[in-house]
Order: sequence, then structure tokens, then C-alpha cells
Amino acid sequence: MANLLNDKKPIYVQIKDWLADQIIDETIETHDKIPSTNEIVTYFKVNHITVSKGVTQLVEDGILYKKRGVGMFVEEGAREKLLKVRREEFVEDYLKPMLDEAEKLELTKEDIQQLINNRGDQ
Repeated sequence: MANLLNDKKPIYVQIKDWLADQIIDETIETHDKIPSTNEIVTYFKVNHITVSKGVTQLVEDGILYKKRGVGMFVEEGAREKLLKVRREEFVEDYLKPMLDEAEKLELTKEDIQQLINNRGDQ
């Protein structure tokens, strides 16, 4: 499954995002056990340290918690935390640059809304 990974971000970030995506789309729910580090290593065919770094970041962010000798689990409220961060990133990474470009192109709010509405028809 290494083909799921790309060169755009560090691999540990992609693994962290892959787990976060599963929490956001509720494939993995609150208090569910996530795949073990060894399972993720086998799945992506990457280094154990790389996987550990991604998982550790999720622990530090309060998304996962560890049960000693059992594994890692999804923390209460993890989905909401992830959604909040992703929404903030969406505004910074996509919305602000789009609005800056729209301003350069002299597009009005109505023009932008029309473009969004028309995109839904495609």
C-alpha cells in the first residue's frame, strides 16, 4: 500500500492524516482501538520509527490515548478536535488564497457564489 503515500508531505504526517481521516469519517470511533504500529508498518511498508512518530503526534494532540500492553485508542472528543483543526487549515490553505485571487480578478461575492453553485452541477 505504499502507493497511498506521496512526496508532498513527510510520510509520518501522511500516516497521522490517514488515521485522522478514519476518525473524522468515523471508520474508527471514540474509544476504538487503532491498528497497531506493526500493522501500519506492514500496511504501508514503511519504517517503524516513521509510524511511531505519526502516532505519537496524535497522542500529543489529545487524539489518541494508550492503554499499556493493550494498544492505542481514540480519545473522547477526538473527532471534534480534528474537525476544528481541519476547518482552520481549510480557511488558511484554501479559502484565503482563493479569496485573494478572486479579489485580483475583481470577482464579487455573488460571482463566487455563482461559481460554487455551478460547480455543484458538474
